[in-house]
Amino acid sequence: MIIEPRMRGFICLTAHPDGCAKNVKNQIEYVKSKGKIDGAKKVLVIGASTGFGLASRISSAFGCDAATIGVFFEKEPSEGKTATPGWYNTAAFETEATKAGLYAKSINGDAFSDEIKQKTIDLIKKDLGQVDLVIYSLASPVRMHPKTGVLHRSSLKPIGQKFTNKTVDFHTGTVSEVSIEPANQDDIDNTVVVMGGEDWTMWMNQMKEAGVLAEGAMTVAYSYIGPEVTEAVYRKGTIGRAKDHLEATAFEITKDLASINGKAYVSVNKALVTQASSAIPVIPLYISLLYKTMKAKGIHEGCIEQMQRLYADRLYANTIALDENGRIRVDDWEMRDDVQAEVSKLWEQATTDNLSEIGDLAGYKNDFLNLFGFGFEGVDYTAEANEMTLVPSI
Repeated sequence: MIIEPRMRGFICLTAHPDGCAKNVKNQIEYVKSKGKIDGAKKVLVIGASTGFGLASRISSAFGCDAATIGVFFEKEPSEGKTATPGWYNTAAFETEATKAGLYAKSINGDAFSDEIKQKTIDLIKKDLGQVDLVIYSLASPVRMHPKTGVLHRSSLKPIGQKFTNKTVDFHTGTVSEVSIEPANQDDIDNTVVVMGGEDWTMWMNQMKEAGVLAEGAMTVAYSYIGPEVTEAVYRKGTIGRAKDHLEATAFEITKDLASINGKAYVSVNKALVTQASSAIPVIPLYISLLYKTMKAKGIHEGCIEQMQRLYADRLYANTIALDENGRIRVDDWEMRDDVQAEVSKLWEQATTDNLSEIGDLAGYKNDFLNLFGFGFEGVDYTAEANEMTLVPSI
């Protein structure tokens, strides 16, 4: 079938298998161009099919020559209906890994469930024995709690008072004002249950008990802090409470892994275009101004550049540099004083009329389309594509 992007709000309802494959190949080539990293050899990536998780899997495999198992929750294709992009990304990744002689298998299902945890542990035992790196990169708006059976929904709200600021509809470029009512305690609690550190702890505890963590194993989860302009709705809002919980969890997991000399870290990453960030008011406008600024300074990074730098310059450097709160920071270029001063200045100026000049809305839109396999050079989008592309190991 000929596959075109079909948009509904901040979601694209279609994905292009050939475009997704091109995206994966581009990321692989970038990692290979940076040279080998003396890092992990057996890696589990939880949330492995898009964004930072996919980039982590690619950095593990093609940077460190690691065997990888990826866990994710993606929709398979059916005749005349495309899969979600993470499905096609994984199909392409496994194909390229196999060509390179690298072990790569995947599990599709709810990573919050006990069933998928056990299935993953069984696969590690059978094929790898143990893993030496566990990347935790889940991004889900809901979580069915495996012990209570309660379905928790996260929310994106400020705490304490109503939030009002600028935002942009990145499809039209219209800059407008948005207001968000404050969260109640249930909103906060549910968001922490979905996006905090409880599930990460469950994964690590079950893996340790099963004996599938190697001596000195490391686990890394991803977080975001961001600038003052987004903090009311992000870092000081419901999501921020969840991120606080996630970051505190790293210390608890490190204590739990002491018997195998294991360590847990949180890496604070840069603001990037993802399906999740596109849904957050204010963030698309901030990112378009940030992109413009960082590109002008020659320090812009996408997911793959961030993760390659995380592996090469942080995780597998001689020492792991941490901030005063024990976090790894690869948002250091985003948070530079000169970058933030410029973004703040542009923020005050931003209107519908001038955003295309002072911001990088075109770059934002292109990155958004790329998430779904659209907008890549070298892909013939007028030709028929095979929507029934399958993941080899599934």
